[in-house]
Amino acid sequence: MNKKIMLVALSAALICGTAEARNDVLNLPLDKIIGTDKANQALHNVPVYFAGQSHPAISSNWGEVTTSRKTNAFGKSDEEACQWVLLSALKVLQEAAQQRGYDAVVNIRSNYQNKEFTSATEFQCGAGAIMAGVALKGDLVKF
Repeated sequence: MNKKIMLVALSAALICGTAEARNDVLNLPLDKIIGTDKANQALHNVPVYFAGQSHPAISSNWGEVTTSRKTNAFGKSDEEACQWVLLSALKVLQEAAQQRGYDAVVNIRSNYQNKEFTSATEFQCGAGAIMAGVALKGDLVKF
């Protein structure tokens, strides 16, 4: 009896370990979430510009801020979970700008697992079986 219980427990541990181990790094399009009703409802009224996107002239630069956010991905598609956690990460950057009295966040880059990815049209997200994560860097500026 103890051998059967041990075998079931070991099998469950292996299955769970395999499920949690998935960590696909995805490049997803920004235009499928930025500017949508979902994004407009979730984000603050602080403009965000990814690296390579044009923006007004900068008069003052506070410097770089970073954030790393995770969200529950269970029962969601990778794209849906990644879009949600992107909005969460952008909101943190926007709040940093507001708290310091700055107008916008510019030069936003993905920084998942401390590997910088720069794109004006895409962001990177780590997608697993139960969690999704986005890490971002950006500069707080005044126009």
